[in-house]
Amino acid sequence: MTTRDGYAHGEFCWVDLSSTDMKAAAKWYGEVLGWGFAPGDTQGGPPYGMLTKGDAVVAGLGELSEAMRSEGVPPTWNSYVAVDDAAAVEAKVEALGGSVVVPTMQVLDAGKLAFFADPEGAVFAVWEKGAHFGADVVNEPGSFCWNELATRDLDRAAAFYSGLFGWEIVAMEGPAPTKMAIVRNAGRDNGDMLQMTEEWGDLPSHWMVYLAVEDCDAAAKRVSELGGKVGVPPTDIPPGRFSVCTDPQGAVFTVIALKSPPRD
Repeated sequence: MTTRDGYAHGEFCWVDLSSTDMKAAAKWYGEVLGWGFAPGDTQGGPPYGMLTKGDAVVAGLGELSEAMRSEGVPPTWNSYVAVDDAAAVEAKVEALGGSVVVPTMQVLDAGKLAFFADPEGAVFAVWEKGAHFGADVVNEPGSFCWNELATRDLDRAAAFYSGLFGWEIVAMEGPAPTKMAIVRNAGRDNGDMLQMTEEWGDLPSHWMVYLAVEDCDAAAKRVSELGGKVGVPPTDIPPGRFSVCTDPQGAVFTVIALKSPPRD
């Protein structure tokens, strides 16, 4: 188990789900992953709350506004990178070939966020902590444990993110013809990147959230039984056994039963 009280600049610190029906999503993930849900007081803002494992906050859950839905924004799991100064990071994005999706904004006393798209269109967020620093627990069943970029141009993505966050991108061997790299932040494994091949079809570049589970097969079975879809059935890979799933509202995520905690 990894219990946290803060995150370094450039480190993934938080994940949340943007849903079309927050209450239904909270119920579904509670049945699949055993999460509790605590609605928050957004003081008139969009509905949002905390997904919990026992007393620990492990992820967030919000509801897409009517305007976002009308613009075609789909239900999505979002990855957040901790930063010391969100506005300063925003100022670098366009010069590095990315774009600003949501400019830096204050979120009550919790902190500041911004959403960006990298040069290949993959959307991610940054978080400048206030009262909220991120997830209390990571790397154990019922929490997020990994963040992976699937991109059409790994070299271009590597240049963008290393320029933005100072990440070290370390090439690694993957199953041919897949090109892969580990993301390191201040010497610590912080995720990975992989080059999308023709087999991915027209799927756009994206960040994938990995959620740790005790039993990958059991989790995938629950997903199917409760109205979700299993896109990639339980499969063994060096870090453990994983399955790519879609919830009933269309948000895609990966569950993985880890052999050992990552990033340590």
